[in-house]
Amino acid sequence: MGDLVENLERGNRLTGVFAEHIAKPKAAEKGKRLYTGIDLGTAYIVLAVVDEDLNPIAGGMEFAEVVRDGLVVDYAGAVAIVKRLKQRLETAIGAELELAGVAYPPGTNPSDCRAIHYVAEAAGFRVAYATDEPTAANHVLGIQNGAVADIGGGTTGIAVFSEGKVIDVQDEPSGGTHLSLVIAGAKGIPFLEAEKLKKDGGRHQELLPIVRPVMEKVAGIIGNSIAAYPVDTVYLVGGTCCFHGIETVVGKELICRWQSRIIRCWSRLSALRWARLCPSGKMVKRMCCA
Repeated sequence: MGDLVENLERGNRLTGVFAEHIAKPKAAEKGKRLYTGIDLGTAYIVLAVVDEDLNPIAGGMEFAEVVRDGLVVDYAGAVAIVKRLKQRLETAIGAELELAGVAYPPGTNPSDCRAIHYVAEAAGFRVAYATDEPTAANHVLGIQNGAVADIGGGTTGIAVFSEGKVIDVQDEPSGGTHLSLVIAGAKGIPFLEAEKLKKDGGRHQELLPIVRPVMEKVAGIIGNSIAAYPVDTVYLVGGTCCFHGIETVVGKELICRWQSRIIRCWSRLSALRWARLCPSGKMVKRMCCA
């Protein structure tokens, strides 16, 4: 338990530093090599810059509708956004960004993976590394056993780990965009207004009953993906995990239907949240690490 909490707190510290440097980029140190992680998401494109010691120094993100269910549907639009973010970050840190790593949803076919590579290369990067999104998240988490579920904007990707090695990956369409759609329908407001409302933490308690069915569907996707493996711990990552209460909804659903015993939540750009649940589904403990 000690190593687990230490790993999660380390991940939380890294995402906290990254969040700070989105607002206030840190000048690059001369002579240090820089690496950029590129995430072409359904709702947002994100660039994260770290130095050779793996310290976050800058980041940027922009709302985009150029990817659908992990597939690049607007190549020119994706290139333009990545290039714009790259130039903005280079100006902010005073250095050129060249090396990049890209991530793709699990199960993406080779041609669609190449499209993600091509977007990065067309924006001026040299792609040095590529992996699926849950595995990329685990580079920060350092999970040895269990499942990492990356709940993004359009899809939920799951990677199952045993002794630190990936033994299975799955991806299904459902995520934050679907939360925004049901909010838009329930409130009778445009999608973009619902997207903004979804990100307002002060409204999450009010919105939770509306989006709960989508969260339960996500839990079903996770449960089906881990059913064949002896997984008793699921780690939730991804932007959609910023929605307060998702760990409780998903955890209870997994316990009721698949008997997973513990659910812990961590999400990029948010506080570390995890809840320990007993087999009855009752929440025993919920801890926030700022």
